Amino acid sequence: MNQRRLGRTGLEVSEIGYGAWGIGGSQWLGAEDRESLEALHRAVDLGVSFFDTALAYGAGHSEQLVGKLVSERGERIVVATKVPPKNGEWPAPAGIDPDEAFPGDWIRRCTERSLENLGLDAVDVQQLHVWHDEWVGRGSWLEAVQQLKDEGMIRAFGVSINDHQPANALKLIETGVVDTVQVIYNVFDQSPEDELLAVCEREDIGVIARVPFDEGSLTGTVTPDTEFPDGDFRNDYFGEPGSDRRRQVDERVRAILEDLGIERAELAEVALRYILSHPAVSSAIPGMRTPRNVERNTAVGDGQGLPEERLRALKAHRWDRNLYA
Repeated sequence: MNQRRLGRTGLEVSEIGYGAWGIGGSQWLGAEDRESLEALHRAVDLGVSFFDTALAYGAGHSEQLVGKLVSERGERIVVATKVPPKNGEWPAPAGIDPDEAFPGDWIRRCTERSLENLGLDAVDVQQLHVWHDEWVGRGSWLEAVQQLKDEGMIRAFGVSINDHQPANALKLIETGVVDTVQVIYNVFDQSPEDELLAVCEREDIGVIARVPFDEGSLTGTVTPDTEFPDGDFRNDYFGEPGSDRRRQVDERVRAILEDLGIERAELAEVALRYILSHPAVSSAIPGMRTPRNVERNTAVGDGQGLPEERLRALKAHRWDRNLYA
């Protein structure tokens, strides 16, 4: 597994990381703890050294599973987690006081809960689970973060940028107080390439690329007729079977396959390699709920990226849309 620098944090992370939302047991349905733990251990076996979780994933259950992994392995594992917004609003709306979402005492309490779930004395990267650049220079969040750093409870600080709003952290990066950003980046959502990635590269900010498969569409396995369990968030994301959204996804996937001359089984590898071809990216974090998922995704972490002609071809498949308008 190829390792990359996580910006200026001093940490080295596997270029394929482990996105642990899906093993939390809520929103993504169907995860079973035994299989999740097998997948976590298989990931370490295959060189994965970076695990991204959050207090909100299954009300701490994902953190507990990652903590169990850490306690059972001797390898150095880099763990990132996140503080949920106190007001429960995803994405962070404009026009609110930052202390509605992230008052300092809330950040401390959530960090303490995460450390308890993880069984750790310190977390490598603590992130705010949403962010709005209106909060720069306002609120009590920054003082709380600095105190946690000074006390050795967190080693680095990051934010998870609002979905499909990559420019909504540029002001924060300019302040120099953030070490990492997490952002949606994939073949469909190429918008981080407009400004964010270049700024992160210049300022030596670690970039964690989430949703590399567009919640599954870029694996080629989501069809107009795919059914998800009741309560699974993908029913909202993709719409009901046969919906316009499903047909749009299928048409765009077919266009990629035709343009590149590949089969559906090859799409996930191409999608991951597209992200890893950008030098600003530290780690891509696909969700991996089974050992088979782990084996398929980690095989891509060889530092090779994509040939230039294939990268150019994929640029034409950018899909600008606001799913939350």
